[in-house]
Amino acid sequence: MATFIGDYQCKLDVKGRIILPMAFKKQMPASAQDHFVVRKDIFENCLVLYAIDDWNRQLEKIRKKINPYNREHNMFLRNFFKGTAELTLDGSNRLLIPRRLLETIGAEKDVVLAGQDGRIEIWPASVYETIDMPAEDFANLAEKLMGGNINEPLE
Repeated sequence: MATFIGDYQCKLDVKGRIILPMAFKKQMPASAQDHFVVRKDIFENCLVLYAIDDWNRQLEKIRKKINPYNREHNMFLRNFFKGTAELTLDGSNRLLIPRRLLETIGAEKDVVLAGQDGRIEIWPASVYETIDMPAEDFANLAEKLMGGNINEPLE
């Protein structure tokens, strides 16, 4: 499993290609073989880029919970896969992001690639700059989510 760390300002070229930062390339498992899947995020107005191994892990989670013969589940699957695209790094370490996905999030020229553990979020740079949360609010959220029993090991 990849663990992507850091955020990087990148420029889209006229065809919608971005150069994958070398730090992310080094953080990828060898088994991913420069293959990715990109989709619109469920909760935020950004794209999510998964190394193929991490994408397959997501699919396994879904397969364990979803029955394609249940109408609600089928609707979830349809919307989950809507707009999804498989990408491969080219010889110049670039990814061609489908124009329709870039338009969905309002990305034009400057984007930020932000590592989020096993995935990379792709944000329009102007939006990414505004999504910060006050330090005290973040501290309270961290305490709420992670501040359980002191004897519990963090995993």
